[in-house]
Amino acid sequence: MILMTRSRRLLPLLLGFATTALLSAATPPPAPARLDRADLLVYRDRQGAMRPVRSVHDWKRRRAEILRGMQDVMGPLPDRSKRCPLEMIVLEETDAGDHVRRLITYQSEPGGRVPAYLLIPKQALTGKGRFPGVLCLHPTHATLGHRMVVGLGPDANRSYALELARRGYVTLAPSYPLLADYQPDLAALGWQSGTLKAVWDNRRGLDLLDSLPYVRHGRYGAIGHSLGGHNAVFTAVFDDRIRAVVSSCGLDSFLDYYGGDPQRWAPEQGWCQTRYMPRLTAYAGRLEDIPFDFHELIAALAPRPVLLSAPLHDSNFQWTSVDRIAAAAASVYRLYRKPDLLRLEHPDCPHDFPEPMRTLAYELFDRVLQP
Repeated sequence: MILMTRSRRLLPLLLGFATTALLSAATPPPAPARLDRADLLVYRDRQGAMRPVRSVHDWKRRRAEILRGMQDVMGPLPDRSKRCPLEMIVLEETDAGDHVRRLITYQSEPGGRVPAYLLIPKQALTGKGRFPGVLCLHPTHATLGHRMVVGLGPDANRSYALELARRGYVTLAPSYPLLADYQPDLAALGWQSGTLKAVWDNRRGLDLLDSLPYVRHGRYGAIGHSLGGHNAVFTAVFDDRIRAVVSSCGLDSFLDYYGGDPQRWAPEQGWCQTRYMPRLTAYAGRLEDIPFDFHELIAALAPRPVLLSAPLHDSNFQWTSVDRIAAAAASVYRLYRKPDLLRLEHPDCPHDFPEPMRTLAYELFDRVLQP
Protein backbone atom coordinates (compact mmCIF):
# COMPACT_ATOMS: atom_id res chain seq x y z
CA MET A 1 0.00 0.00 0.00
CA ILE A 2 2.78 2.37 0.82
CA LEU A 3 4.43 1.71 -2.56
CA MET A 4 1.18 2.23 -4.41
CA THR A 5 0.56 5.49 -2.57
CA ARG A 6 4.05 6.74 -3.33
CA SER A 7 3.59 5.77 -7.00
CA ARG A 8 0.37 7.74 -7.19
CA ARG A 9 2.09 10.72 -5.70
CA LEU A 10 5.11 10.41 -7.99
CA LEU A 11 3.10 9.92 -11.19
CA PRO A 12 1.92 13.54 -11.63
CA LEU A 13 5.44 14.74 -10.88
CA LEU A 14 6.95 12.38 -13.44
CA LEU A 15 4.35 13.34 -16.02
CA GLY A 16 5.13 16.97 -15.36
CA PHE A 17 8.84 16.39 -15.98
CA ALA A 18 8.06 14.46 -19.17
CA THR A 19 5.72 17.17 -20.46
CA THR A 20 8.32 19.86 -19.76
CA ALA A 21 11.00 17.84 -21.58
CA LEU A 22 8.75 17.34 -24.62
CA LEU A 23 7.87 21.02 -24.77
CA SER A 24 11.53 21.94 -24.45
CA ALA A 25 12.41 19.64 -27.35
CA ALA A 26 9.55 20.89 -29.55
CA THR A 27 9.95 24.63 -28.86
CA PRO A 28 13.06 26.17 -30.42
CA PRO A 29 15.04 28.51 -28.23
CA PRO A 30 14.38 32.22 -28.82
CA ALA A 31 16.47 33.78 -31.57
CA PRO A 32 19.51 35.61 -30.23
CA ALA A 33 19.30 39.38 -30.12
CA ARG A 34 20.15 41.08 -33.37
CA LEU A 35 23.68 42.47 -33.50
CA ASP A 36 24.01 46.24 -33.90
CA ARG A 37 23.67 47.16 -37.58
CA ALA A 38 25.97 50.16 -37.10
CA ASP A 39 28.69 48.35 -35.14
CA LEU A 40 30.03 45.82 -37.60
CA LEU A 41 33.20 44.99 -35.71
CA VAL A 42 31.35 42.61 -33.41
CA TYR A 43 30.56 38.96 -34.08
CA ARG A 44 28.97 36.04 -32.26
CA ASP A 45 31.20 33.07 -31.40
CA ARG A 46 30.17 29.40 -31.43
CA GLN A 47 28.75 29.70 -27.93
CA GLY A 48 26.70 32.78 -28.85
CA ALA A 49 28.88 35.24 -26.96
CA MET A 50 29.64 38.58 -28.59
CA ARG A 51 33.29 39.15 -29.46
CA PRO A 52 35.20 42.03 -31.05
CA VAL A 53 36.20 41.60 -34.68
CA ARG A 54 39.99 41.72 -34.74
CA SER A 55 40.69 40.04 -38.08
CA VAL A 56 39.18 39.28 -41.47
CA HIS A 57 38.56 35.75 -40.18
CA ASP A 58 36.43 37.17 -37.36
CA TRP A 59 34.57 39.41 -39.82
CA LYS A 60 33.70 36.43 -41.97
CA ARG A 61 31.80 34.97 -39.01
CA ARG A 62 29.74 38.16 -38.80
CA ARG A 63 29.28 38.13 -42.57
CA ALA A 64 27.93 34.57 -42.44
CA GLU A 65 25.35 35.70 -39.88
CA ILE A 66 24.33 38.55 -42.21
CA LEU A 67 23.72 36.09 -45.05
CA ARG A 68 21.63 33.93 -42.74
CA GLY A 69 19.57 36.97 -41.81
CA MET A 70 18.99 37.80 -45.47
CA GLN A 71 17.75 34.29 -46.14
CA ASP A 72 15.48 34.36 -43.09
CA VAL A 73 13.60 37.13 -44.88
CA MET A 74 14.17 36.35 -48.57
CA GLY A 75 13.98 32.58 -48.36
CA PRO A 76 16.88 30.13 -48.71
CA LEU A 77 19.27 30.52 -51.61
CA PRO A 78 18.76 27.41 -53.79
CA ASP A 79 21.42 24.78 -54.10
CA ARG A 80 22.69 23.35 -57.39
CA SER A 81 19.53 21.27 -57.84
CA LYS A 82 17.79 24.36 -59.23
CA ARG A 83 20.44 24.82 -61.89
CA CYS A 84 19.74 23.60 -65.41
CA PRO A 85 21.06 24.13 -68.95
CA LEU A 86 20.79 27.81 -69.90
CA GLU A 87 19.52 27.11 -73.43
CA MET A 88 19.83 30.72 -74.59
CA ILE A 89 17.41 31.65 -77.38
CA VAL A 90 17.92 34.76 -79.55
CA LEU A 91 14.51 36.27 -80.30
CA GLU A 92 15.67 39.37 -82.12
CA GLU A 93 18.95 40.88 -83.31
CA THR A 94 19.57 44.55 -84.14
CA ASP A 95 22.63 46.12 -85.72
CA ALA A 96 23.17 49.23 -83.58
CA GLY A 97 26.27 50.51 -85.38
CA ASP A 98 29.17 49.88 -83.02
CA HIS A 99 27.45 46.97 -81.27
CA VAL A 100 24.82 44.29 -81.75
CA ARG A 101 21.75 44.24 -79.53
CA ARG A 102 20.15 40.83 -78.99
CA LEU A 103 16.85 40.21 -77.27
CA ILE A 104 17.26 36.80 -75.67
CA THR A 105 15.80 34.47 -73.11
CA TYR A 106 17.71 32.02 -70.95
CA GLN A 107 16.56 29.28 -68.62
CA SER A 108 17.44 30.21 -65.06
CA GLU A 109 15.63 27.25 -63.47
CA PRO A 110 13.46 24.35 -64.62
CA GLY A 111 10.25 25.87 -65.95
CA GLY A 112 11.53 29.45 -65.81
CA ARG A 113 12.95 31.54 -68.66
CA VAL A 114 14.30 35.06 -68.18
CA PRO A 115 14.02 37.75 -70.89
CA ALA A 116 17.15 39.86 -71.27
CA TYR A 117 19.07 42.10 -73.62
CA LEU A 118 22.62 41.17 -74.53
CA LEU A 119 24.71 44.00 -76.03
CA ILE A 120 27.92 42.96 -77.75
CA PRO A 121 30.56 45.35 -79.12
CA LYS A 122 31.26 44.40 -82.73
CA GLN A 123 34.95 44.08 -81.92
CA ALA A 124 34.05 41.20 -79.62
CA LEU A 125 32.46 39.30 -82.49
CA THR A 126 35.65 39.30 -84.55
CA GLY A 127 37.18 36.55 -82.39
CA LYS A 128 40.09 38.79 -81.36
CA GLY A 129 40.30 38.55 -77.62
CA ARG A 130 37.79 38.56 -74.80
CA PHE A 131 35.90 41.55 -73.46
CA PRO A 132 34.80 42.46 -69.92
CA GLY A 133 31.17 41.97 -68.94
CA VAL A 134 28.80 44.02 -66.81
CA LEU A 135 25.41 43.08 -65.36
CA CYS A 136 23.13 46.08 -65.97
CA LEU A 137 20.07 46.03 -63.71
CA HIS A 138 17.14 48.25 -64.56
CA PRO A 139 15.05 50.60 -62.41
CA THR A 140 11.34 50.17 -61.75
CA HIS A 141 9.18 50.62 -64.84
CA ALA A 142 5.94 48.70 -65.17
CA THR A 143 5.93 48.63 -68.97
CA LEU A 144 9.47 49.16 -70.23
CA GLY A 145 11.43 47.13 -67.68
CA HIS A 146 14.88 46.21 -68.98
CA ARG A 147 14.37 48.22 -72.19
CA MET A 148 15.20 51.30 -70.11
CA VAL A 149 18.91 50.55 -69.80
CA VAL A 150 19.64 49.60 -73.42
CA GLY A 151 18.50 52.91 -74.91
CA LEU A 152 14.89 51.93 -75.67
CA GLY A 153 13.39 54.19 -73.00
CA PRO A 154 12.79 57.94 -72.87
CA ASP A 155 15.51 58.78 -70.32
CA ALA A 156 19.13 58.93 -71.45
CA ASN A 157 20.26 58.87 -67.80
CA ARG A 158 19.09 55.27 -67.57
CA SER A 159 20.94 53.97 -70.66
CA TYR A 160 23.98 52.62 -68.87
CA ALA A 161 23.95 49.22 -70.63
CA LEU A 162 24.08 51.03 -73.97
CA GLU A 163 26.83 53.42 -72.88
CA LEU A 164 28.96 50.62 -71.49
CA ALA A 165 28.58 48.58 -74.69
CA ARG A 166 29.83 51.60 -76.64
CA ARG A 167 32.76 51.70 -74.22
CA GLY A 168 33.76 48.12 -75.07
CA TYR A 169 31.84 46.04 -72.51
CA VAL A 170 29.56 43.09 -73.12
CA THR A 171 26.44 44.04 -71.15
CA LEU A 172 23.61 41.82 -69.99
CA ALA A 173 20.33 43.42 -68.89
CA PRO A 174 17.89 40.83 -67.50
CA SER A 175 14.30 41.71 -66.65
CA TYR A 176 13.22 41.93 -63.02
CA PRO A 177 10.42 39.57 -61.90
CA LEU A 178 6.86 40.90 -62.02
CA LEU A 179 7.71 43.96 -64.12
CA ALA A 180 6.84 44.59 -67.76
CA ASP A 181 6.72 41.37 -69.81
CA TYR A 182 8.32 39.15 -67.16
CA GLN A 183 5.61 37.67 -64.93
CA PRO A 184 6.87 34.41 -63.40
CA ASP A 185 4.64 32.56 -60.93
CA LEU A 186 6.90 32.91 -57.90
CA ALA A 187 4.89 30.62 -55.64
CA ALA A 188 4.64 27.84 -58.23
CA LEU A 189 8.40 28.04 -58.77
CA GLY A 190 9.02 27.81 -55.03
CA TRP A 191 10.22 31.35 -54.30
CA GLN A 192 9.45 33.17 -51.07
CA SER A 193 10.48 36.58 -52.40
CA GLY A 194 10.87 38.37 -55.71
CA THR A 195 14.17 39.71 -54.39
CA LEU A 196 15.83 36.31 -54.19
CA LYS A 197 14.30 35.22 -57.50
CA ALA A 198 15.96 38.25 -59.09
CA VAL A 199 19.27 37.38 -57.41
CA TRP A 200 19.03 33.84 -58.80
CA ASP A 201 18.18 35.08 -62.30
CA ASN A 202 21.12 37.50 -62.15
CA ARG A 203 23.53 34.80 -61.00
CA ARG A 204 22.38 32.61 -63.86
CA GLY A 205 22.96 35.62 -66.09
CA LEU A 206 26.58 35.58 -64.92
CA ASP A 207 26.67 31.88 -65.82
CA LEU A 208 25.50 32.93 -69.28
CA LEU A 209 28.32 35.46 -69.59
CA ASP A 210 30.72 32.75 -68.41
CA SER A 211 29.54 30.60 -71.31
CA LEU A 212 30.21 33.15 -74.06
CA PRO A 213 33.54 32.75 -75.89
CA TYR A 214 34.05 36.51 -76.36
CA VAL A 215 33.62 37.42 -72.67
CA ARG A 216 36.38 37.59 -70.08
CA HIS A 217 35.09 35.06 -67.56
CA GLY A 218 34.78 35.25 -63.80
CA ARG A 219 35.21 39.01 -63.25
CA TYR A 220 32.16 41.22 -63.75
CA GLY A 221 30.70 44.54 -62.78
CA ALA A 222 27.15 45.18 -61.60
CA ILE A 223 25.40 48.51 -61.99
CA GLY A 224 21.87 49.69 -61.35
CA HIS A 225 19.67 52.68 -60.59
CA SER A 226 16.91 52.62 -57.95
CA LEU A 227 15.48 49.06 -58.06
CA GLY A 228 18.58 48.14 -60.05
CA GLY A 229 20.76 49.75 -57.39
CA HIS A 230 19.69 47.49 -54.56
CA ASN A 231 19.32 44.53 -56.93
CA ALA A 232 23.02 44.96 -57.74
CA VAL A 233 23.94 45.00 -54.05
CA PHE A 234 21.83 41.94 -53.16
CA THR A 235 23.29 39.97 -56.08
CA ALA A 236 26.89 40.91 -55.36
CA VAL A 237 26.57 39.86 -51.70
CA PHE A 238 25.67 36.36 -52.90
CA ASP A 239 28.12 36.16 -55.85
CA ASP A 240 31.76 37.17 -55.66
CA ARG A 241 32.21 36.98 -59.41
CA ILE A 242 30.94 40.56 -59.24
CA ARG A 243 34.17 42.46 -58.60
CA ALA A 244 32.83 46.05 -58.65
CA VAL A 245 29.40 47.41 -57.70
CA VAL A 246 27.66 50.68 -58.57
CA SER A 247 24.39 51.60 -56.88
CA SER A 248 22.59 54.81 -57.82
CA CYS A 249 19.62 55.86 -55.63
CA GLY A 250 19.38 52.25 -54.52
CA LEU A 251 19.12 52.22 -50.76
CA ASP A 252 18.87 53.68 -47.32
CA SER A 253 18.38 52.01 -43.95
CA PHE A 254 15.13 50.14 -43.37
CA LEU A 255 14.84 52.30 -40.25
CA ASP A 256 14.81 55.47 -42.36
CA TYR A 257 12.86 54.33 -45.42
CA TYR A 258 10.35 57.08 -46.25
CA GLY A 259 10.96 58.56 -42.82
CA GLY A 260 9.81 55.38 -41.06
CA ASP A 261 6.24 55.73 -42.37
CA PRO A 262 4.43 52.66 -40.90
CA GLN A 263 2.11 52.42 -43.93
CA ARG A 264 5.13 51.43 -46.02
CA TRP A 265 5.34 48.16 -44.07
CA ALA A 266 1.83 46.94 -44.84
CA PRO A 267 1.29 44.03 -47.27
CA GLU A 268 2.10 44.95 -50.89
CA GLN A 269 3.62 48.28 -49.86
CA GLY A 270 7.24 49.35 -50.20
CA TRP A 271 9.72 46.59 -49.41
CA CYS A 272 6.81 44.25 -48.52
CA GLN A 273 5.54 43.86 -52.10
CA THR A 274 5.54 40.39 -53.65
CA ARG A 275 8.31 41.44 -56.01
CA TYR A 276 10.45 42.32 -52.97
CA MET A 277 10.25 40.62 -49.56
CA PRO A 278 6.70 39.95 -48.28
CA ARG A 279 8.05 38.53 -45.00
CA LEU A 280 9.07 42.04 -43.97
CA THR A 281 5.45 42.74 -43.02
CA ALA A 282 6.16 40.72 -39.87
CA TYR A 283 8.56 43.47 -38.76
CA ALA A 284 6.05 46.34 -38.95
CA GLY A 285 6.42 48.34 -35.76
CA ARG A 286 9.77 46.76 -34.91
CA LEU A 287 12.01 47.60 -37.84
CA GLU A 288 15.09 47.46 -35.64
CA ASP A 289 14.62 43.66 -35.50
CA ILE A 290 14.94 43.09 -39.27
CA PRO A 291 17.91 40.69 -39.32
CA PHE A 292 19.91 42.60 -41.93
CA ASP A 293 20.23 46.14 -43.22
CA PHE A 294 22.25 47.97 -45.84
CA HIS A 295 24.98 48.87 -43.35
CA GLU A 296 25.77 45.16 -43.26
CA LEU A 297 25.20 44.49 -46.95
CA ILE A 298 27.62 47.18 -48.12
CA ALA A 299 30.16 45.90 -45.59
CA ALA A 300 29.59 42.36 -46.92
CA LEU A 301 30.88 43.56 -50.30
CA ALA A 302 34.31 44.43 -48.87
CA PRO A 303 36.98 44.58 -50.09
CA ARG A 304 35.42 44.92 -53.54
CA PRO A 305 35.17 48.46 -54.96
CA VAL A 306 31.75 50.04 -54.43
CA LEU A 307 30.37 53.37 -55.65
CA LEU A 308 27.21 54.68 -53.98
CA SER A 309 25.44 57.67 -55.50
CA ALA A 310 22.95 59.24 -53.07
CA PRO A 311 21.51 62.48 -54.47
CA LEU A 312 20.76 65.34 -52.11
CA HIS A 313 17.15 65.59 -53.30
CA ASP A 314 16.22 61.93 -53.67
CA SER A 315 12.56 61.51 -52.70
CA ASN A 316 12.90 57.72 -52.25
CA PHE A 317 16.04 57.26 -50.18
CA GLN A 318 17.56 59.69 -47.67
CA TRP A 319 21.15 60.68 -48.35
CA THR A 320 21.82 61.24 -44.64
CA SER A 321 20.86 57.61 -44.02
CA VAL A 322 23.30 56.50 -46.74
CA ASP A 323 26.00 58.48 -44.91
CA ARG A 324 25.39 56.40 -41.79
CA ILE A 325 25.41 53.18 -43.83
CA ALA A 326 28.71 54.07 -45.48
CA ALA A 327 30.27 55.13 -42.17
CA ALA A 328 29.42 51.74 -40.64
CA ALA A 329 30.63 49.77 -43.67
CA ALA A 330 33.84 51.80 -43.81
CA SER A 331 35.05 50.09 -40.65
CA VAL A 332 35.14 46.78 -42.52
CA TYR A 333 36.94 48.32 -45.50
CA ARG A 334 39.53 49.64 -43.05
CA LEU A 335 39.83 46.13 -41.60
CA TYR A 336 40.81 44.97 -45.10
CA ARG A 337 43.12 48.01 -45.41
CA LYS A 338 41.14 49.12 -48.46
CA PRO A 339 39.34 52.26 -47.19
CA ASP A 340 39.51 54.01 -50.56
CA LEU A 341 37.50 51.28 -52.32
CA LEU A 342 34.20 52.42 -50.77
CA ARG A 343 33.14 55.70 -52.36
CA LEU A 344 30.04 57.76 -51.61
CA GLU A 345 28.87 60.67 -53.78
CA HIS A 346 26.02 63.17 -53.26
CA PRO A 347 25.06 64.73 -56.61
CA ASP A 348 22.88 67.84 -56.38
CA CYS A 349 19.86 66.35 -58.12
CA PRO A 350 16.65 64.39 -57.48
CA HIS A 351 16.19 60.59 -57.83
CA ASP A 352 18.41 60.38 -60.91
CA PHE A 353 21.65 58.96 -62.30
CA PRO A 354 23.30 62.00 -63.88
CA GLU A 355 26.15 61.86 -66.36
CA PRO A 356 28.95 62.78 -63.90
CA MET A 357 27.97 59.83 -61.68
CA ARG A 358 27.77 57.46 -64.63
CA THR A 359 31.22 58.61 -65.74
CA LEU A 360 32.61 57.76 -62.29
CA ALA A 361 30.94 54.35 -62.55
CA TYR A 362 32.44 53.61 -65.96
CA GLU A 363 35.90 54.73 -64.83
CA LEU A 364 35.59 52.37 -61.85
CA PHE A 365 34.83 49.46 -64.18
CA ASP A 366 37.74 50.45 -66.41
CA ARG A 367 40.14 50.26 -63.45
CA VAL A 368 38.84 46.97 -62.12
CA LEU A 369 37.78 45.02 -65.21
CA GLN A 370 39.98 46.19 -68.05
CA PRO A 371 43.38 44.49 -68.42
